[in-house]
Amino acid sequence: MKAYPKRLRAGLIHGTLALTMAFVGSRAGASELYRWEPPFSYAGQAIEMPYAPAARPGKVWSLCVVFPHLKDAYWLAVNYGMVSQAQRLGVKLKVLEAWGYGNLQRQRDLLQECARTQGFDAIVLGSVSFAGLTDLIQTISRAKPVFATVNDVADPGLSGKVGVPWYDMGHLIGKYLAARHPSGTEPVSIAWFPGPEAAGWVPFVDRGFRDAIRHSSVRIVSTGWGDTDKSLQRNLVQAALERHPDVRYLGGNAMMAEAAVSILRETGLEGRKEIVSTYFTPGVYRGIVRNKILAAPTDAPVLQGRLSIDQAVDMLEGHNYVKHVGPVIKVIDHAALPSMDLEDSISPPTFSPQFTYSP
Repeated sequence: MKAYPKRLRAGLIHGTLALTMAFVGSRAGASELYRWEPPFSYAGQAIEMPYAPAARPGKVWSLCVVFPHLKDAYWLAVNYGMVSQAQRLGVKLKVLEAWGYGNLQRQRDLLQECARTQGFDAIVLGSVSFAGLTDLIQTISRAKPVFATVNDVADPGLSGKVGVPWYDMGHLIGKYLAARHPSGTEPVSIAWFPGPEAAGWVPFVDRGFRDAIRHSSVRIVSTGWGDTDKSLQRNLVQAALERHPDVRYLGGNAMMAEAAVSILRETGLEGRKEIVSTYFTPGVYRGIVRNKILAAPTDAPVLQGRLSIDQAVDMLEGHNYVKHVGPVIKVIDHAALPSMDLEDSISPPTFSPQFTYSP
């Protein structure tokens, strides 16, 4: 993969300019994927494969996409991946959002709206709940195919799934810390912020992280659950620091990590505490570039958006398609930045949420 521009390697660029230059300097290479056999279960065999984009279809298909929200850069990256791939393939998109992980009923209503509306050929769902939509998916899938994207969801009724095991996202960043503080070394404490407890992906992240550090010297002294809203996460971090002023690490969701950077700067605690994130956003990227955030795994959300459009189009065209696929997760720290292909993980700085696309 292409290395970053010299100015980035020298650490002389920052902010939006840094992200713009890094994005332009990256390139889409032979992205690494896993397909799972049998599909729809991460307990199966993960088989490596290269990314092969779908061919332009023979007709203009119309897809209804339902997201948890579009209020953070992670889902904005998925949105960008879907829109850019819809443009390449010449298919229509309509994007609806539930406005947050606490809004299961709204997402159920949106899913039913997609099912009722004439003209939609398939539905792509980023679920707010692992099992809270299963009954609807089973019913709707008798008339229209339903594909899961990013967030794990119960299998009945699905025609395809794009994602990664979120257990691994938590486990890999936990393993990263465990390698720094193996069993028998001096204990270190971490305040842990997994995300919204009711969200389908969060329990997997939490369990993966706890399993990874179980036999290390890393100890969780505080757990703060909450939606991935930066102001809420900021409050959780401040409360944890007041209760546990000697904590060494702040770890958890990306909105927490972004908020923690400014909190440590404002309180004069930079250099005394370190931050790790369980997923990758532009703010986390900038933090790693500036040595403000230690590390984060990336599950390539832009690529996941592309894959979901490819999967739905291939199925509608009657082609053979991989029913369960996702990117290979990579842990990114400062040393790994030059080998990272940023284009799979972050949307361009100028991209804003796009709710419709028609060729």
